[in-house]
Amino acid sequence: MVRDISYKKFPTKKATITHLYGENVHIVSTPYLMSVLARLCHEKTKQPEFNSLIKKLYENLFENVVNELFPKTMQVSPTRMKAHHKEGELEFEGIDSNLKVVMVDIARAGTIPSQVGFDFFHNFLLPENIRQDHIYCNRKVNDQGQVIGVTMSGSKIGGDVDKTIVLIPDPMGATGGTIDHVIKHYKQNVEGKTLFFVALHMIVTPEYITRMKSEHPDLHIFAIRLDRGLSSEKVLNSVPGTFTSEETGLNQFQYIVPGGGGFGELMNNTLN
Repeated sequence: MVRDISYKKFPTKKATITHLYGENVHIVSTPYLMSVLARLCHEKTKQPEFNSLIKKLYENLFENVVNELFPKTMQVSPTRMKAHHKEGELEFEGIDSNLKVVMVDIARAGTIPSQVGFDFFHNFLLPENIRQDHIYCNRKVNDQGQVIGVTMSGSKIGGDVDKTIVLIPDPMGATGGTIDHVIKHYKQNVEGKTLFFVALHMIVTPEYITRMKSEHPDLHIFAIRLDRGLSSEKVLNSVPGTFTSEETGLNQFQYIVPGGGGFGELMNNTLN
């Protein structure tokens, strides 16, 4: 049967900002995503709108990850018109449904994004190949409120990670301490060799990217926005990654500027 060549190879290149951080860093800033993110970060945005916007943004991030990184196969799927025409089949380049994914919930800010991903992958992967793990991490701060490390108080990991894609959604990629800790935990303590790791964020800083490139050069980073707002005018007028050592997006308490401010508290409605 002759097939339509239009569906044998889909474009996968997404809209990304120009930067010099390397091919594993994907900053998927689009007018739509930035508009939704701006609304999410606005001081007047509260529950339940806040979590609804988080879900919309993460669904888009997961879609970008799948289109860009996931292995594809040529597939033929019968439609309801098959009963009437032998041509009633769809042939297309699609996602291999046999892929295995592990969603990592970093409680608490990562809980909703992880559940979004868990539900998202059920749209096209085999249910038995989708798992959700849970890790409990907190920033460790000193008396001045500065971040000095990460405390991991527990985890629930449902098996090995051999030949899996491990996805770690966490809204803020600030210092990189938590993601670094989590990835090292999987690499050092969980059996199996992953296909690759992906971290998904609303916003990242240059400091975060620099740390991840140093500690985990194999990590794919997807984010909607890069914030380096405390950098000099010279840096802000340069392509990101030109003056890496001079770029900064963190204040003295390791909060992102501009940033969103207190995403964990807002997601869980623990602010007065």
